[in-house]
Amino acid sequence: MSDILSQAADALNEKLTGADFDASAKFEIADLGAVVIDANGARVSDDEADVTLSADTETFQDILSGELNPTSAFMSGKLTIDGDMGTAMKLAAVLA
Repeated sequence: MSDILSQAADALNEKLTGADFDASAKFEIADLGAVVIDANGARVSDDEADVTLSADTETFQDILSGELNPTSAFMSGKLTIDGDMGTAMKLAAVLA
């Protein structure tokens, strides 16, 4: 398992603390793997989810650190979304 994926899951769990996110989402990070977020928190996994967000490592790290807004990443083509756009919007609000 990649250290980057483990760190990403930890960072996402911190952001999810106290948040109202009742769906499932998967972050696919190019050449590394995936992190799934659901009612149980974030974990390194490739399980199915309501929405899948795909990006390269740098984009994903910039989103987690707050340097890049998820909506801006999507609009600029750095982040692709497959699945329920409403869930993606809800997740973007949690990450902002």
